[in-house]
Amino acid sequence: MKKGFTATFTQSEGFPPFGKVGKMEPLPFKQLVKDHFNQLSTGQKKVANYLIDNIEKAAFQTAFQIGKQATVSETTVIRLSYSLGFQSFSQMQERIQRQMLLQNQTAVSNIDLSSSSESRVFTKVIENQIDILRNLLDSANIEEIWKAVDVLIKADQILIAGHLVSHAAAYWFSYMLGTIRNQVHLCSTSGDFFEKFCNLTNQSVVVVFSFPRYSNETIKIAESAVENGITLISITDRLLSPAGRISDIVLTTEENAESGTNSIASVISLLDLVIEGIQQKDNERILKYQKKLERLYSTFGVFNE
Repeated sequence: MKKGFTATFTQSEGFPPFGKVGKMEPLPFKQLVKDHFNQLSTGQKKVANYLIDNIEKAAFQTAFQIGKQATVSETTVIRLSYSLGFQSFSQMQERIQRQMLLQNQTAVSNIDLSSSSESRVFTKVIENQIDILRNLLDSANIEEIWKAVDVLIKADQILIAGHLVSHAAAYWFSYMLGTIRNQVHLCSTSGDFFEKFCNLTNQSVVVVFSFPRYSNETIKIAESAVENGITLISITDRLLSPAGRISDIVLTTEENAESGTNSIASVISLLDLVIEGIQQKDNERILKYQKKLERLYSTFGVFNE
C-alpha cells in the first residue's frame, strides 16, 4: 500500500518523497491542491478550502482540529493527504510548514533583491501604488469620499458611465453598488445612455469615470448631468480633468502621481472606500436588500458553490 502511495506522490508532483534528493522543486501546496481539486470528494474539498483559506493556522493544527473547523471527520482530513499524494497527514503538514518557512525566508531576501535592475522595475510600480494609496488618506480626499457616500445613499437612482479605458472600473463599481442597493444603472458601450438618462430626477446621481485619454462620450454625459441639475460625481485622475472641472464631487486617484499610465488598482481601492462608507452608514437597509438578493440568487442557482 505504501509503495502505491509513494508512486502516486512521485508521479503527481514530479519529485521524490521527502528525505530524498531530487532535481525538481516540489509544487507549492496551493498549486498541488488546485491540480487535484476536481478529483477530491465533497468532504475533502471542504478540507482543501479550509487549508487554503487558513494555511498559517492549519500548519500547526491536528487532523482532528482541522476536521472540526472544516465540519468533516478526522478521517476525511487524513484521506485528503493521501489524495494529494502524501503518505500521511503529518507529511502533508510538514510540507505546509516547510513552504511557510521558505516564503518567510523569500520575503526577507526580497529586500536585497530589490536592488537588482530587473526587480527595480516592479519595485517602482509597487512604490508608486503605495504613494497613490497614501494620498487617498489625505483629509481633503476623505472629506470628498464621505460626501460621495452621503449622496449615493440618498439618491433615488444612480447612473454610472465610463468608456474606453474607464469602462472596466465603471462596470466593477456598478456591480458592487448593485449588490447593496437598488436602482443602479450602467451605461453600456452599445449606447443606451438616452433611455437611461431620461428617467433620472433631481434626486438622482450620475457617476462618471474619466481617465486619459478622456472619452468625449463620457464628458458629454457629464455635461448633460450638469445641464439638467443632476448631481455629478467624477472618478478621475486629477481635479482639473475635463470631467473634474464641472463635477459637484471629484474623487481623484493619481493626483501628482509620476506615472505614464493610470492604474485600475488604485481606482478599485478608492471605490472600495466608497463601498465601505456606504455599508457603514446604511447597514440596516443594505442587510434587508441583500437578503432579498440572496433569495433570488438561490432560486435561480446563480452561483456555483
